[in-house]
Amino acid sequence: CRGVFGLAAALADGAAAGAAAAREATAPGRTGVRPSGPFPATPAPANGSTAAPGFVGVLPRPARGRGRAFVDWQNDVTASDLELALREGFRSIEHVKRYTTTGMATDQGKTSNLNALGIVSRTLGKPIPEVGLTTFRMPYTPVSFGSFAGPARGELLDPVRTTPMHEWARAHGAVFEDVGLWKRARYFPRGGEDMHAAVGRECRAVRGGCGLFDASTLGKIEVVGRDAVLFLERLYVNAWASLAVGRARYGILLRDDGFIYDDGVVARVSARSFHVTTTTGGAPRVLAMMEDYLQTEWPDLEVWLTSTTEQWAVIAVQGPEARAVLSGLVDIDISASAMPHMGVAPGYICGVPMRLFRVSFTGELGFEVNVPADFGSAVWRGIYEAGEAHGITPYGTETMHVLRAEKGYIIVGQDTDGTITPDDAGLSWAIGKTKPDFVGKRSLARPALVSPDRRQLVGLMTNDPRTVLEEGAQVMANAGARPPTRAIGHVTSSYYSSVLGRSIAMGLIARGRARLQETLYVAADRGDIPVKAASPVFYDPEGKRLHA
Repeated sequence: CRGVFGLAAALADGAAAGAAAAREATAPGRTGVRPSGPFPATPAPANGSTAAPGFVGVLPRPARGRGRAFVDWQNDVTASDLELALREGFRSIEHVKRYTTTGMATDQGKTSNLNALGIVSRTLGKPIPEVGLTTFRMPYTPVSFGSFAGPARGELLDPVRTTPMHEWARAHGAVFEDVGLWKRARYFPRGGEDMHAAVGRECRAVRGGCGLFDASTLGKIEVVGRDAVLFLERLYVNAWASLAVGRARYGILLRDDGFIYDDGVVARVSARSFHVTTTTGGAPRVLAMMEDYLQTEWPDLEVWLTSTTEQWAVIAVQGPEARAVLSGLVDIDISASAMPHMGVAPGYICGVPMRLFRVSFTGELGFEVNVPADFGSAVWRGIYEAGEAHGITPYGTETMHVLRAEKGYIIVGQDTDGTITPDDAGLSWAIGKTKPDFVGKRSLARPALVSPDRRQLVGLMTNDPRTVLEEGAQVMANAGARPPTRAIGHVTSSYYSSVLGRSIAMGLIARGRARLQETLYVAADRGDIPVKAASPVFYDPEGKRLHA
């Protein structure tokens, strides 16, 4: 404090000090530009007239000072950089800007351009208007973060996608979870049930009778054209030329490095048309990959790709009573002989056109009813009403996870991690053995991808059937192992099965299939948990229920 008190006195004292500094800065030998008009001899009054003129150029510094005078603080441009540009022969302010990058940062020169112009003006001996102005891009004035956010606030912050059956599920007490942008029913509690009780009841209902599941979020792509078969032959690991019309096949899509990228059921609905399903989260990236290969690698193929994810509502009817529930609603023969597992047929259900798939992600007798999305809710209600006599039970994604794990079915992204090949996941049977090529085929022959030490998917059975392993937990070969001991794998899926009356888990374990019946140890906070490596198929390993 200089001993000057009071607002008016402090303002006057500051103005006088600023005027003195400005006079000193524009003295001969200083680099700067004197504003037009003389400096006031005395400070401007606090009230009334305008403030003293400003200053453009390099701020005052000692005559022999060695410090840098930064002009553009974002791009670290100094006064000497501008002077160097002029010595190099640049005269246009636009050329000086490009040579030094002054004024090219995110503020587009709002904090630097005037000082840069002042230095150039002083060095060239020209007034600023003759030096000219640089071109600066929008926004010309600051933009608030709120303007960028726009309507993306509150409920609109994260876009939400719902299926045609969403309102029915909400009305029946479903607890939802976010799957990508979709809201999916996770479970349907009754009478104060927690999630574990509800999931256990839903699992038993599917295994013992019939369950109803909303599978509309699965990605769906229509692949159509003269070369549709050839296109899929080149893209997927499976053989498609031999697939008859009216049949479906489980398909695996690899990246060019040989690792699993996505999977799904592919149905041949006509000689030149395929209905391709993908994982819920994989739909956009699979379509993008298809388009990329079609447009850049195989532009000669006559193929059209159309995303139909939101055009089809998909209702999965699963369980021993599934056929009995649907038989009175459809106009086609769905007996075991007329429509075996992996069969596909067009028809009508409740008077609505449909594509009926006999497929199952539960290991039970199952059908997936595909109807136009506008009719999804009505058909769902019709199936539910017809199934009430058979004890039909709606179930959610948590039950779906348990049921598929009981059968050893994988979920891409959970039981794979971007470094897993079909053989690692136990899916080498799906690869077309006589195919000359497909995306990722050559990579599968690399030494690292055929090593016997690779991680392989196996089942894990805890000694204590009540112990549920933590997903992601590290698996060790020996008890008591601690860092830096290297883990031999990790747990990918883990649940309690109310049908089997015990916990089940799957994991990726180095040389996993060679370790079956071997005791391994899962690291946990409460101590190592002994587990036995086993087959990942815990329920109905013969598949008799699937083909009922």
